[in-house]
Amino acid sequence: MERFPSAAALVTARQPERPVLASRPHAAARAARWFLQNFPGDVAYAYKANSSVFMIGALYGAGIRHFDVASTPELEDAATIPNAHLHFMHPVKSRQSIAKAYHVHGIRSFSLDSEDELKKIVDETRSAAGPAEDLVLFVRIVVPPINSAVPLERKFGISGDAAARLLVKSRQAASELGVTFHVGSQTMTPDAYTHALAEVGKLIGQAGVVVDRLDVGGGFPAVYPGMTPAPLSSFMTAIREGVDKLPVREDVRLMCEPGRALVAEAESVIVRVEARRGNDLFINDGGYGVLFDAAHLNWVFPAQIVSRVPAKGEGMDDFALWGPTCDSIDYMKGPFRLPSATKEGDYIEIGNVGAYGRAIAGDFNGYGKYDEVILEDEPMLSLYGTGQISRAAGQR
Repeated sequence: MERFPSAAALVTARQPERPVLASRPHAAARAARWFLQNFPGDVAYAYKANSSVFMIGALYGAGIRHFDVASTPELEDAATIPNAHLHFMHPVKSRQSIAKAYHVHGIRSFSLDSEDELKKIVDETRSAAGPAEDLVLFVRIVVPPINSAVPLERKFGISGDAAARLLVKSRQAASELGVTFHVGSQTMTPDAYTHALAEVGKLIGQAGVVVDRLDVGGGFPAVYPGMTPAPLSSFMTAIREGVDKLPVREDVRLMCEPGRALVAEAESVIVRVEARRGNDLFINDGGYGVLFDAAHLNWVFPAQIVSRVPAKGEGMDDFALWGPTCDSIDYMKGPFRLPSATKEGDYIEIGNVGAYGRAIAGDFNGYGKYDEVILEDEPMLSLYGTGQISRAAGQR
């Protein structure tokens, strides 16, 4: 894979016709090391966030050995990683995927949020000798979304008396019983974990079961324009303090599932302006590609011109972006702050797209093809590095 010191150097050398996915593996590795050093348990990377070989290699090189997978294709891909510990954390799985995970790939950790799912897991992990005796079952409970940009509680999870009953029944089937939850994606403040862990404590007390494992899920934030989260160190403090109050065994094994927080800042997309109409720029990637969140969630990503040095005295202006497809929803409102004279032929680096951008991108209208390079400079915004907002990880 070709390497460049910066996006500007890439554009100077190549003048690429297609959009370019530019990875910064060193940024993903740095984020992984921070979590491994600061989270008091297993750090399981959420595979769905970005399964690029560059990202997985960087995370593995930094020490990540646990992976949260949510489908058969994900687990088959992750199963090729040496010494990987895989956790099948989708609460609704097909019978075939459960059987393959257990009998072929040796996965023992499963999440569930219903008695029907528990029955499927018990049925499909059975052998001629009888029920499996080595299951690690995580019951996913509903917790309130607090300051999360993408709430997730409507689709998965169980609560109240039903949750207590499921904990009891899962305890009977499990070698190790766990509880898991998800506070929502891009959670901005640590009190989300404080409230979630308090809810966990209530349900464990109501069920009266011994809990061996606790998975606090994902939701850890990245930094974007207009979205600067609380210091990540404060999330770790909230988790430690919340766990200390739980009615669980003293040696309870903890796990988290960061995805966005590890890879968001480790990838940019470099796009070309194909036309300008007023303050609308037509570019060669968009909402059906890497910029899904910009189009469908109205998120703003950092952007900068990388094909030229802005002229002396050239001001800055707010722009909206249109993607290359013929669909009118391929629109990114922004605003994206760029030099006022931005024009056709200019190249723009749009940063911090490493989480879910590559994973979601499709090939509608024949688009979705990218060149790929590695960049050696720093991300445009960072929670961990030497650039802007690095204080957010609790560093100075």
